[in-house]
Amino acid sequence: MKAQNAKRNLTMVMDFYEMTMSSGYFKSANRSDRAVFDVFYRNNPDGGGYAIFAGLEQIVEYIENLHFDSEDVEYFRSLGIFDEGFLQYLLEFKFTGDMYAFPEGTIMYPEEPFITVVAPLIDAQLIETALLLQVNHQSLVATKASRIVRAAEGRAVSDFGARRAHNMDSAVYGARASYIGGVDSTATVLAGQMFDIPISGTMAHSWVMYFKDEYTAFKTYAENYPDNTVLLLDTYNVLKSGVPNAIRVAKEVLEPMGKRLKGVRLDSGDLAYLSKAVRKMLDEAGLVDCRIVASNSLDEYTIQSLLRQDARIDSFGVGERMITAKSEPVFGAVYKIAAVFEGGEEVPKIKISENVEKITNPGLKSVYRIYDGEGKSIADLIASRDEEVDLTTPYRYIDPTKPWKKRSFEGCVKKCLQVPIFKDGKLVYTMPALTDIREYVKDQFKNEIWEEELRFEQPHVHYLDMSPAYYEMKMNLLDSLG
Repeated sequence: MKAQNAKRNLTMVMDFYEMTMSSGYFKSANRSDRAVFDVFYRNNPDGGGYAIFAGLEQIVEYIENLHFDSEDVEYFRSLGIFDEGFLQYLLEFKFTGDMYAFPEGTIMYPEEPFITVVAPLIDAQLIETALLLQVNHQSLVATKASRIVRAAEGRAVSDFGARRAHNMDSAVYGARASYIGGVDSTATVLAGQMFDIPISGTMAHSWVMYFKDEYTAFKTYAENYPDNTVLLLDTYNVLKSGVPNAIRVAKEVLEPMGKRLKGVRLDSGDLAYLSKAVRKMLDEAGLVDCRIVASNSLDEYTIQSLLRQDARIDSFGVGERMITAKSEPVFGAVYKIAAVFEGGEEVPKIKISENVEKITNPGLKSVYRIYDGEGKSIADLIASRDEEVDLTTPYRYIDPTKPWKKRSFEGCVKKCLQVPIFKDGKLVYTMPALTDIREYVKDQFKNEIWEEELRFEQPHVHYLDMSPAYYEMKMNLLDSLG
């Protein structure tokens, strides 16, 4: 696997206020005090019932390489607002805190902390932007990809999005996220090289237009790639020339070599109508094993519509609407302080807002996934980090949206979702292979997640409950600040 970020120092990817606050902490606060910051999001993309956590591997790489070069410090010196003591401190800076996170690929829900940082004030502050941009991008694309894969109903989906991505990094890491979300391959070569994602791709219209006629273009391509011939049909006329020329190449070029035409691709027009017409022509020519690939501004809704029209499409190439998550291109994860430790004592912090959804959950917390006797996830539960949650007997919990209801978990088991990633600045977690992350996502959808949460419209809302002690602490804190 090719090394990532081998020549790039990404420490300077930050908002300027991270530096002004860090300088202020350096001069005016006890720098040994540790702060707790949570990363969470407030709404599922596209009105869906879930999201997929992606981007942890890049966060780990970023933190392991966190440092300020002399050129970075000289740039800050040139701004004329930081004192020399702070600038010298930056030259020796390294992350010394703790980080906890859901394993990458975990299905997650709004308002629960999927990353928690417990670190000295400056350490915790400096990593804010980098953490958010990684998880906001990859989690968004992974979630969109999973919706598209679900719409395809078992048909292969390939990432065709690089040329529509916002820049080179978004193309490469978007391909990674798409693969986590269930896409089978990518056309982005660097993503294939870096992450061992299967590569797919055939020809462009320019190949067909270069040669004197369509048949010659198809023939030449088949002679060069006889084991993997997929022909693009819609440069001129799909039914009058594209399919007849593809059939002719299959019969006159490939079959004498003992090869079969692997597939044809449709990239424009009425894909439902054309795919049915093409399938009929191919079958009549004895090419029943030739697959039909469709592309052209596809997403979960267009794919779903095509299949409801009985389109004869075997696989999909999905580009701009997946790589940019066009229908809702902002994930919205935030990084909020939840507590500080003063003299070793935890002091919970809460943000209050006129918008109820912006009131944060205070304190250092654990997030548990609760499973019924059949292994289905029925809720997530927030409790204080040092609190025991015993499900061996009926366990009373609080639904924060209906706190007056008397509810309990019975016959259930729990799993703590956050695992240690860094301890005192040292990596203590072994990142799984990308294929294992992808399989983890598939396994959750198959065995744990309710089908009702996967609906594109009006999905079931996953419950996020609280332990009675945690809920009481939050209410007391709100009351004391109100």
